[in-house]
Amino acid sequence: MKNILVPCDFSPASKEALKFAVDIASRTKGRVSVLHVVYTPVMYDTTFAGAMPIAYNPDFITGMEEDARSEFEIFCKAYDNQTVKPALEITQGDIVSSIKRLIEKKRVDVVVMGTTGSSGLAEIFVGSNTEKVVRNVPVPVFTVRTAPSLDSIKHILLPIPLEPGQTTFMRKVKELQAFFKARLHLLLINTPSHFLGDQDAEKALEKFAQQYHLENCETHFRNFRKEENGIIDFATSENMDMIAMGTHARKGLSHLFNGSITENVVNHIQYPVWTYSLNV
Repeated sequence: MKNILVPCDFSPASKEALKFAVDIASRTKGRVSVLHVVYTPVMYDTTFAGAMPIAYNPDFITGMEEDARSEFEIFCKAYDNQTVKPALEITQGDIVSSIKRLIEKKRVDVVVMGTTGSSGLAEIFVGSNTEKVVRNVPVPVFTVRTAPSLDSIKHILLPIPLEPGQTTFMRKVKELQAFFKARLHLLLINTPSHFLGDQDAEKALEKFAQQYHLENCETHFRNFRKEENGIIDFATSENMDMIAMGTHARKGLSHLFNGSITENVVNHIQYPVWTYSLNV
C-alpha cells in the first residue's frame, strides 16, 4: 500500500480519507495522490434548431482549478509536519473514469475514499460516488467515515461467500491482515435461501480457513434473513474494527435488481470497510 489515491471534493469526509491515507503512507513510506475532479455540467444553446452544446470559457475552467489548488493548500495544513506530502491532481470528467485513469497512470495500489453513505431512492437509482468506485475500480478501496488510527485496527471481519476461485481476493485479504497485524474473523451468514446446519456450517468455515492457509483467525456463523443485516449486526455487537468484503461489481439491470451486499454494508455502517472486486 505504497501508492495511495484519495478522491477529494474538500468535504469533511474527504478530510477523514486523507488523514487515513497519510497515516498508511507514513507507515509504508509511500506517497499519496489527491484527485480533484472539476465537474463541468453540459449546457446547451437552444436558440437554433437542435440543441448545441456550449463550450466553457477556458478562463472559467482555469479559475475553478485555481480555486481547487487554494482549497488544497488549506486542506493539507494539518499535515505540514508529516513526512508524507500529498500531491494534487486535477482533471475534468466523471469521477469513476478519472480514478481509473489515474490508477493506471500512477500505478495506484489502493484507493481511500470518505463516505457519508446513501439511502432511499438515491441508493437504488443513483448511488453514492463511493459506491460507484467500489463497484468499478480494479484495486482495493478503503471507505471511511471517520479515520481510525492504524493501531486501533485489531479485529477485521471477513464475511465469506462459499464460492470457488477466490485465490487472488484472499491473497489481498491476507496482505491486509498482515499490514494491521490483526485477528481475522470469518463470518458465514445463514439465510433462508442459503442455509446450512450447525455442523455443516462449522465444517465449511474450517475448510475455507484451511484452503487459504489462514492464521490468527476465528470462525463464526449467524442466522439472518438478509446477509447484509447479519454482517452489520455482528460487526456492531462484536466490536469489529474493520470489515473486509469482496464485490461482484454488478452493473446495469443486474445491479438494479440484484443489488450488492457489499455496497449496502458500505452505505449503512460506520466502520471502515475494505473492498476488492472478486472479478479481478
